[in-house]
Amino acid sequence: MNKAKRLEILTRLRDNNPHPTTELNFTSPFELLIAVLLSAQATDVSVNKATAKLYPVANTPAAMLELGVEGVKSYIKTIGLFNSKAENVIKTCRILLDKHNGEVPEDRGRTPEK
Repeated sequence: MNKAKRLEILTRLRDNNPHPTTELNFTSPFELLIAVLLSAQATDVSVNKATAKLYPVANTPAAMLELGVEGVKSYIKTIGLFNSKAENVIKTCRILLDKHNGEVPEDRGRTPEK
């Protein structure tokens, strides 16, 4: 699929759904980012159950780093692939703090890289 075809598809999707929503619960761009990381191979319901316990304890990159991988695991162990997801959450938080002042970039061109 070439670039023009991808753009056409994205334009049609945007035109048909100009205000997309999600079933994931979040109150900030950071919480949404973490929920999306956790949602791979998991239901939104299971992610929401885990984040309902996680976010009151850690809803910023710094707070998440304080929990560490093992701490994050303890909150998300009901979600599939929780070991690798916890590691990726911590890696993402480090990138956000080191390269983006703890904020989720609004520009896709500036999203966290490996």
